[in-house]
Amino acid sequence: MVVRPAAVAGMFYPAEAAALAHQISRSLAVAERELEKGLPVPRALIVPHAGYIYSGVTAAFAYQAVRESPFRRVVLFGPAHRVGFQGMAVPESEVFRTPLGDISVDQEAVRRALVHAQVQASDAPHAEEHSLEVQLPFLQSVLQHFELLPVCVGMVEPQAVAEVMELFLDEKETLIVISSDLSHFHDYQRANAIDAATVDAMLTIQWPVTHEQACGATAINALLILADKYGLEPRLLDYRNSGDTAGDKNRVVGYASMAWFEQGGLNE
Repeated sequence: MVVRPAAVAGMFYPAEAAALAHQISRSLAVAERELEKGLPVPRALIVPHAGYIYSGVTAAFAYQAVRESPFRRVVLFGPAHRVGFQGMAVPESEVFRTPLGDISVDQEAVRRALVHAQVQASDAPHAEEHSLEVQLPFLQSVLQHFELLPVCVGMVEPQAVAEVMELFLDEKETLIVISSDLSHFHDYQRANAIDAATVDAMLTIQWPVTHEQACGATAINALLILADKYGLEPRLLDYRNSGDTAGDKNRVVGYASMAWFEQGGLNE
């Protein structure tokens, strides 16, 4: 069994299981209190991927929205930060490990993804990538039993990502998760203005979102393509930036959690 070990435990989130579980539990409790009640189960999520002290509470809003939902597979798209490559990469590893335990990689889903010409099997882009890893302890905390298809997104057109995403979008037991932060290193007021425009573009399903607006823009644009095609309805669950959490207000990073619902699922 080939295991992809945790690469950023102790940096982006606690390395000790009890401390990690406690931090996630506290963040989910905030989300449970503040999240709108009565939302249907989302089909897709956009979730930030910074260190938990910065973006963990915002991430918790997305994961609270799917807590104890009957998903059996999570297809996770995250941008490549460490390795430059063309296309998308699914892992050769069979297991992703976190301090909370092991998650099996869905081998059948891997085979389906590899049919696409822009998808390759390679552990190299996954080995140190935090955008995918930081989502896993939250997923382990809110879903009972699931397998994972992690897709590291390199230099590729959004349409190609949409084609891979679309393979799984209609499957009721599959959750689509897109990992992305928003603007980087503007002052607090400027970041709020930029991020408000980005969130509005997503809520009104207007693309392209640029990589200056969101580091996971390629997968976000793929979801916007599919949202337009299938009539998915977006909802902003939480927005804040590092100036609101654990950083100063001179150079902040923006975070949003968003959920996407089947058409007619929201009662406005």
